[in-house]
Amino acid sequence: MRQLLWLAALPGAMAIVIAANAPSTAQSAPAAGAQAFAACRACHTLNKGGRNGVGPNLNGVFGRQAGAVPGFNYSPAMKASGLKWDDKTLNEFIAAPMKKVPGTRMPIGVADPAKRAALIAYLKAETAK
Repeated sequence: MRQLLWLAALPGAMAIVIAANAPSTAQSAPAAGAQAFAACRACHTLNKGGRNGVGPNLNGVFGRQAGAVPGFNYSPAMKASGLKWDDKTLNEFIAAPMKKVPGTRMPIGVADPAKRAALIAYLKAETAK
């Protein structure tokens, strides 16, 4: 994205226009989401048909019932949670997994709301592929 900056001109002088490159929100949001997912990558994969690791593969997570990835050994708490993954439930879960689902095996949360929002946007884009 280019922004034009106008400098005030003195009487009789020409105005100077400076074009400056500024990062757009569209460019920085995916990067922030990818960066936020870097810590998650140790346990989760995103690609269709990807392997389960310490955590389940997250492809197709939006709209899916919690505890439903075939072949993954979920905690009894996650299986019984009754959650259906959408923006709101993922936001609450990622903020404090053990608070949202007491007994879950996922120990790591993301306290920063901006990082969670970027992460959820990234997950939505990457897991829909």
